[in-house]
Amino acid sequence: MVRNRGPELSIGRDATGGGARYTAGLLRQDLALADFGARRFRLRPGPARGMLEAAARSFLEGFNAAATWRTLDRAVDAIERVDKPLRGFAFEGAGMAYTLLDMGTLARGRRVRDLLEGAGADYRHLVHVGTGWGYAKLGLRPGSRAPKGTDPLLHWLAWDGYGFHQGFFHSDRVVGGRRLERGLTGDRRAIRDQGLGRALWFHECADPEGVSLRIAEFPAFRRADLWSGIGLAATYAGGADRDELARLRDHAGEYRADLAQGCAFASAARLLSGVVPEHTEAAAAVLAGAPVPVAAGWTDEAKAALGAGAGGSADYQRWRSGIRERWAHRAQRGGN
Repeated sequence: MVRNRGPELSIGRDATGGGARYTAGLLRQDLALADFGARRFRLRPGPARGMLEAAARSFLEGFNAAATWRTLDRAVDAIERVDKPLRGFAFEGAGMAYTLLDMGTLARGRRVRDLLEGAGADYRHLVHVGTGWGYAKLGLRPGSRAPKGTDPLLHWLAWDGYGFHQGFFHSDRVVGGRRLERGLTGDRRAIRDQGLGRALWFHECADPEGVSLRIAEFPAFRRADLWSGIGLAATYAGGADRDELARLRDHAGEYRADLAQGCAFASAARLLSGVVPEHTEAAAAVLAGAPVPVAAGWTDEAKAALGAGAGGSADYQRWRSGIRERWAHRAQRGGN
């Protein structure tokens, strides 16, 4: 059954009284929001729930750090206390918080820009995703033009973050009802559904059969993007062992290339951060049929093939297509 609790965003006051902290208007989030039981997501035995809940808590810890500390240095100090394999989620949360603060104070993206130019540079994929959470939380949609200081191509990951938010907080309507926001079509819909696919990985607690059955409920034209998101989340967040990953790969069927494309995105993000957990290595081997550096390399090659000046939504879609083509070429040579 699909269930949902609505988005919780509380405005509070700093109880510490410390001068280094904001004294009003804190966008504090309760770490209990990460509990799958409270969210009424699928619960199953094994380590998956613990891994995915830890990822969600790290997101909230990063959000709270960015929303609480007045200076970027203090926020980063707090974020860097998060375990290294989970730190990317904390930077994603910081991206969301700084987007909210930038829009709320008319700062024209200054905080997000400073984060991307500083400690968030090695987590740029996650920070861009986090900006989409911020838009969604305010009931807005990411714009078509990249804000100053953001990567024109990675900017489209904001739509991925938007889609994850919608699936995570509005699961009755978006997952169970398979509803799309009014007027959302074309490239934006596709990228948004990649983010929704990531949310499904959490919603189904990394269960291969649950994921496959859930995606099968969606119209055929949306399934490729959902499988792309599954590949991304299974590789970056983890939660499935090698046998489960193999079952996931088999369930993907005709969408194997999309699963591999998402896996390659996650491999690139992990490699950039300098922290590649065992579950990422296992997922790359099973879902992409390649080591992490090879799968990540597909993203670089496909991006370079776009040429200088690429940055539109069509370019982003061509980027994804180029990754799938490189996976297919390897598979034809017997590498997958």
